[in-house]
Order: sequence, then structure tokens, then C-alpha cells
Amino acid sequence: MFIMPGLNQPGIPPTGLEPVMAELMNRDEFRTALENAIKGKSANASPFSIAWAEGKLSREHLSRWAENHYHYVGPFADYLGYLYARTPDTYTEAKDFLLANMYEEEIGGDRHTDLLIRFAEACGTTRERVTNPDNMSPTTRALQSWCYAVAMREDPIVAVAGLVVGLESQVPSIYRKQTPTLREKYGFTDEEVEFFDLHIVSDEIHGERGYQIVLEHANTVELQQRCLKICEIGAQMRLLYTTALYTDYVQHEIKLPELGLAA
Repeated sequence: MFIMPGLNQPGIPPTGLEPVMAELMNRDEFRTALENAIKGKSANASPFSIAWAEGKLSREHLSRWAENHYHYVGPFADYLGYLYARTPDTYTEAKDFLLANMYEEEIGGDRHTDLLIRFAEACGTTRERVTNPDNMSPTTRALQSWCYAVAMREDPIVAVAGLVVGLESQVPSIYRKQTPTLREKYGFTDEEVEFFDLHIVSDEIHGERGYQIVLEHANTVELQQRCLKICEIGAQMRLLYTTALYTDYVQHEIKLPELGLAA
């Protein structure tokens, strides 16, 4: 059985994030703590991501990824919209960032979901299959629900930590490993993989701005601890989602030892 890195298992020591710290961290200490909350839980460590980077997935596997990924990232502007409405007007830079991020997702140039569907169609699936929520796995549905819950219920700064730092900031490192393979192994064109090229650049900018918002406004011990915990949970959620893609669609065709992982 594949044990996902970064998830506490019997006999594995705790992460060190559990105790509430007695003192407020300065920006450098807090930045390091946020990065450590994600470290070791990257979706790059999942069997699906490894198989993708090594060019072992079929176009059918990539189609199933697109059909699931649409329902995770497709509502991202919705998540941000709920968050924008709940962010205090005094947090001007944070609200500007959220609004700009929504604009890029939905209006600026090609809509990001349309770029994803373009890739999906190049893999062999259809727009109808991609947009049909019946084609997402239970784990994808859980990730989508978690994102909505965070956006609608958490303190706005904690929500930025979860959605932008914990999730969005991971994207460039993931796609930098996967995109070259799409061109070199599978022969996709630049137009077909534009979704990935765009997010390598845009999400690096978004992730850094998310960090800066959290560093600026998480100004109590409690807020800092909540931000750290939700970053950890967000990273775990994405790792669970990506690992489930392997379990649901790939494991019977590509065994873990073929990916250098213990069975």
C-alpha cells in the first residue's frame, strides 16, 4: 500500500506544528514555517505525478486527469469571489489581488478553463465529459467541497493561506516537471499545453502575493497557527487528490515498483 508522504501515520513523529507557539513569529520565521508546513507534502510525490513526469501515463489517463481537474480548478474564481466578499475593505491590497486573480481566471485573455478543455480534447476526451460533474472522483469532489468551505467559512487571511499558499503556490513546481514531458514524450503542441505554460508563470506570481498577504495580516499567534495548519491541510488535500487519480485510474496498469515506489 502506498503511504503518502506528509500524512501522519502510526510510528511517525508529529510535524512539529501541533503545539501553539507562545510568541509571535517575525516575518522571516513565519515565512519559513509556512514553507515547512507544505514541504514533504507536495503533489509531486504522488504516484500519478511521478508516472506523468516519466511519460508512463496514456492519453486516456491524462483525459481522466483533465475531467477531474476541471472540477477542482474550474470554480477557483468562485472560491475567490466568496473570499473577496468577506475580506475587510481595509485590506485593500488583498482585495485587489483577489479581484485580479478572478479576472485572470475568467476574463483576461483565454479563460483558464477553456485552455484546460483544449488540452483535454487533445488527449481524446470531450468538452461534455470534462464539464459533467458525474465524471469526477469522490476525492476530487471532496477537494472541491473543502475549497468552498475554506472560502466561505474561514477567516479571510486563513483562507488565503489555504487556497493560495497551500494549493496555488505548488502549481509551478508541479507543472515544471510535467510540461516538458507533454511536449517531448506525447508530442502536444504549444497551443495544446498553453494551460500549463500559463500557470507556471501566473501561479508563481499569485503564490508569492499570497505569501505576502498572509505575512502582513496574520498578526496574532492564533492567526499564524491557523494559517500554518491550513497550509498543511491544503497541501495534504492536493496530495490526496492526486494520489486518488492513480488509485482510481492507473494502478491496475502501472504498478508502484515501476515508479520506484514500494508496493
